[in-house]
Amino acid sequence: MESRLQHIFLGRVFIALFMVTVYSPVVTAATPDDLDLEPLVVREPERREVRVDRLDSENFELGAFAGMLNVEDFGTNFVYGVKATYHVSESLFVEANYARSRLGQTSFELLSGGAQLLTDAQRDLTYYNMSVGYALFPGESFVGSKWAFKSSLYFVVGAGSTDFGGDQRFTVNGGLGYELYLTDWLALNVAARDHVFSTDLLGVNKTVHNIEFTGGISIFF
Repeated sequence: MESRLQHIFLGRVFIALFMVTVYSPVVTAATPDDLDLEPLVVREPERREVRVDRLDSENFELGAFAGMLNVEDFGTNFVYGVKATYHVSESLFVEANYARSRLGQTSFELLSGGAQLLTDAQRDLTYYNMSVGYALFPGESFVGSKWAFKSSLYFVVGAGSTDFGGDQRFTVNGGLGYELYLTDWLALNVAARDHVFSTDLLGVNKTVHNIEFTGGISIFF
C-alpha cells in the first residue's frame, strides 16, 4: 500500500514539473530595440568669437596734448603742446615735449592797481624737455563686458628748459601718466607732471613747483 502511494506522489510531481516547463515564458536577454531608448544627445559648448587687434610693431609715436598748468605766483593757465616718443621696449621709452602757455597776473599785480611786472610778450611761456619713461603696470583695461583695450600706467622723469619773463630756467620734470590703446595705431593718454625750477622774478630766489594736468591723443607709425 505504501509503495503504491509513493508511485502516485512521484507521478504527480513529475506532471507538475512538466506543466511548469511547458507553460513557463522563455526569458531572453533584452536588446536595445526592446528597451526603446532614445539616443544620447551630446551638447557642444557655445563658443564666442573673439577678435584680438594686433598692435603695430612700429616704435615711434607722435602726439598732441592740452590741459592746465599752474605756475607758482601766476595762477593756473591753459597749456598745449606736442610730443614725440621712441619706444625702446614694451616698458621703456624716451620722450620729447614742447608746450606753450600764457601766464596770468600775479597777486601783487592784481592788488597794486595796475603795476605790471611783465610785458605781454614776457607772459608767453614755453618749455621743452627730454624725459625717460617706464611702464609700471602694462596690461588691459575693460570697458563693459565686451571690450578690452591694452593700457599702461607709467612714470617719467627728465630735464629741459622753461622760458618766460625774459629768462630761461633749467627745469626738472617728473610725474605719472596713463595710456589707453584704442586701435593698433591710435592711443589716448592723460598725465600729471611737476615742473621744478628756480626763479627770482619777484625779487626773491626760490625753487617753485608747477603742476600740470593734460590729456592728449597719439598715433603710431
